[in-house]
Amino acid sequence: MRGIRERIEAYLELSGVSEIARRYFVMNAFDGVLTMLGIIIGAYLAGNVDRTFVLGAGISASIAIAVSGFSGSYVTEQAERTREMKKLESALLISLNGTRHEGAKRFAILFVSLIGGLSPALGAVIVVSPFFFDLVVAPEMAVFASVALALLTLFILGIYLGHISEEKLILHGVKMLGVGVVTIIICTAALQLL
Repeated sequence: MRGIRERIEAYLELSGVSEIARRYFVMNAFDGVLTMLGIIIGAYLAGNVDRTFVLGAGISASIAIAVSGFSGSYVTEQAERTREMKKLESALLISLNGTRHEGAKRFAILFVSLIGGLSPALGAVIVVSPFFFDLVVAPEMAVFASVALALLTLFILGIYLGHISEEKLILHGVKMLGVGVVTIIICTAALQLL
């Protein structure tokens, strides 16, 4: 077990993938939260907050956004890492097949892809989670709880970004919260035009 941990640490350092993974995590979790927020607002305004409907749409959207996040991250990171490897091989005038560099490349691609796929699904599941408790929570209350969870999750993601940038945490949280509020307003306005 210790050997695996040491190898992962070495690959993280060699590939420099941690920073990229952080970006994918925040961007894709943000997408998952806003996607699910849109689904719940749409269901509420359409008058169909039935647990089965919301969970069906929510779980399907979570799966779709996870597949999209994983595959999009995979092909993008694979292209970038292959390009970097070719440049390094050209500079060194040797093949890096079978080396730690190749292992770090494969690790980075998989690691970023998993973050890219799991983070939007996690964000979406957090938002839709009140609908799992329909025996305790009325559908309308689940809607409000979901919206509150979405806004709280966005606020926390903003605080995390503030921490990364070493700037005002609350300001970043409020910015992300603002995006959630604007999303609710736009969704509401758009659906009222139907």
